[in-house]
Amino acid sequence: HVQLVESGGGSVQAGGSLRLSCSTSLYAYSTYCLAWFRQAPGKEREAVATIRSDGSTNYADSVKGRFTISQDNAKNTLYLQMNSLKPEDTAMYYCASDLSYRRGPPCSREPSSYQHWGQGTQVTVS
Repeated sequence: HVQLVESGGGSVQAGGSLRLSCSTSLYAYSTYCLAWFRQAPGKEREAVATIRSDGSTNYADSVKGRFTISQDNAKNTLYLQMNSLKPEDTAMYYCASDLSYRRGPPCSREPSSYQHWGQGTQVTVS
Protein backbone atom coordinates (compact mmCIF):
# COMPACT_ATOMS: atom_id res chain seq x y z
CA HIS A 1 0.00 0.00 0.00
CA VAL A 2 1.44 3.33 -1.14
CA GLN A 3 -0.35 6.61 -0.63
CA LEU A 4 0.75 10.13 -1.52
CA VAL A 5 -1.09 13.27 -0.49
CA GLU A 6 0.00 16.78 -1.49
CA SER A 7 -0.68 20.01 0.31
CA GLY A 8 0.60 23.56 0.43
CA GLY A 9 -0.53 24.95 -2.89
CA GLY A 10 -2.21 28.28 -3.26
CA SER A 11 -2.05 31.67 -4.90
CA VAL A 12 0.97 33.91 -4.59
CA GLN A 13 2.30 36.99 -6.31
CA ALA A 14 5.33 36.85 -8.55
CA GLY A 15 8.51 36.73 -6.53
CA GLY A 16 6.82 35.01 -3.64
CA SER A 17 7.38 31.59 -2.12
CA LEU A 18 5.43 28.45 -1.37
CA ARG A 19 6.34 25.15 0.19
CA LEU A 20 4.58 22.06 -1.03
CA SER A 21 4.38 18.95 1.11
CA CYS A 22 3.65 15.37 0.20
CA SER A 23 2.96 12.73 2.78
CA THR A 24 4.41 9.41 1.76
CA SER A 25 4.27 5.78 2.85
CA LEU A 26 7.76 4.54 2.12
CA TYR A 27 8.43 2.99 5.51
CA ALA A 28 9.65 -0.33 4.13
CA TYR A 29 11.46 0.91 1.03
CA SER A 30 15.16 1.66 0.83
CA THR A 31 15.58 2.24 -2.92
CA TYR A 32 13.28 4.65 -4.71
CA CYS A 33 12.83 7.92 -6.51
CA LEU A 34 10.46 10.67 -5.50
CA ALA A 35 9.52 13.50 -7.79
CA TRP A 36 7.51 16.63 -8.21
CA PHE A 37 5.75 17.07 -11.53
CA ARG A 38 3.63 19.90 -12.76
CA GLN A 39 1.08 20.29 -15.50
CA ALA A 40 -0.37 23.50 -16.81
CA PRO A 41 -3.50 23.63 -18.98
CA GLY A 42 -2.69 22.62 -22.54
CA LYS A 43 0.78 21.38 -21.65
CA GLU A 44 2.28 17.99 -20.94
CA ARG A 45 3.19 16.92 -17.46
CA GLU A 46 6.82 17.74 -16.75
CA ALA A 47 9.26 16.79 -14.04
CA VAL A 48 10.22 19.71 -11.84
CA ALA A 49 12.55 17.99 -9.40
CA THR A 50 13.53 14.50 -8.34
CA ILE A 51 15.21 13.07 -5.28
CA ARG A 52 16.78 9.66 -5.03
CA SER A 53 16.78 7.43 -1.98
CA ASP A 54 20.46 8.22 -1.52
CA GLY A 55 19.61 11.92 -1.38
CA SER A 56 20.79 12.98 -4.81
CA THR A 57 18.61 15.55 -6.55
CA ASN A 58 17.95 16.85 -10.02
CA TYR A 59 16.01 19.85 -11.25
CA ALA A 60 14.49 21.09 -14.42
CA ASP A 61 16.54 23.91 -15.87
CA SER A 62 13.60 26.25 -15.51
CA VAL A 63 13.58 25.95 -11.72
CA LYS A 64 17.25 25.55 -10.86
CA GLY A 65 18.29 27.97 -8.19
CA ARG A 66 14.68 28.67 -7.23
CA PHE A 67 13.20 25.33 -6.16
CA THR A 68 14.55 22.84 -3.63
CA ILE A 69 13.35 19.28 -3.22
CA SER A 70 13.93 17.57 0.10
CA GLN A 71 12.70 14.67 2.16
CA ASP A 72 12.18 14.21 5.86
CA ASN A 73 12.40 10.47 6.29
CA ALA A 74 11.39 10.58 9.93
CA LYS A 75 8.14 12.29 8.98
CA ASN A 76 7.68 10.41 5.70
CA THR A 77 7.24 13.73 3.98
CA LEU A 78 8.50 15.10 0.68
CA TYR A 79 8.87 18.85 0.23
CA LEU A 80 9.24 21.29 -2.59
CA GLN A 81 10.37 24.73 -1.52
CA MET A 82 9.56 27.19 -4.28
CA ASN A 83 11.11 30.64 -4.20
CA SER A 84 11.12 33.53 -6.64
CA LEU A 85 7.96 32.21 -8.21
CA LYS A 86 7.06 33.29 -11.72
CA PRO A 87 3.73 33.28 -13.55
CA GLU A 88 5.01 30.45 -15.74
CA ASP A 89 5.23 28.29 -12.62
CA THR A 90 1.44 28.26 -12.48
CA ALA A 91 0.33 24.64 -12.72
CA MET A 92 -1.07 21.69 -10.88
CA TYR A 93 1.76 20.12 -8.92
CA TYR A 94 1.92 16.41 -8.23
CA CYS A 95 4.21 14.29 -6.13
CA ALA A 96 5.04 10.84 -7.39
CA SER A 97 7.04 7.80 -6.39
CA ASP A 98 8.99 5.26 -8.40
CA LEU A 99 9.46 2.21 -6.23
CA SER A 100 10.89 0.12 -9.06
CA TYR A 101 14.03 2.22 -9.12
CA ARG A 102 17.30 0.42 -8.58
CA ARG A 103 20.64 1.89 -7.70
CA GLY A 104 22.53 3.51 -10.52
CA PRO A 105 21.02 6.04 -12.89
CA PRO A 106 19.42 9.37 -12.06
CA CYS A 107 15.72 9.36 -11.32
CA SER A 108 13.54 9.31 -14.38
CA ARG A 109 11.94 12.47 -15.70
CA GLU A 110 9.21 10.49 -17.44
CA PRO A 111 5.78 10.35 -15.80
CA SER A 112 5.35 6.74 -16.93
CA SER A 113 8.22 5.70 -14.67
CA TYR A 114 6.25 6.58 -11.56
CA GLN A 115 3.70 4.17 -10.16
CA HIS A 116 2.06 6.27 -7.49
CA TRP A 117 0.73 9.78 -7.64
CA GLY A 118 -0.80 12.29 -5.34
CA GLN A 119 -4.02 14.06 -6.16
CA GLY A 120 -2.32 17.33 -7.05
CA THR A 121 -2.22 20.77 -5.51
CA GLN A 122 -2.76 23.95 -7.48
CA VAL A 123 -0.13 26.67 -7.58
CA THR A 124 -1.12 29.99 -9.10
CA VAL A 125 1.37 32.82 -9.53
CA SER A 126 0.10 36.20 -10.63
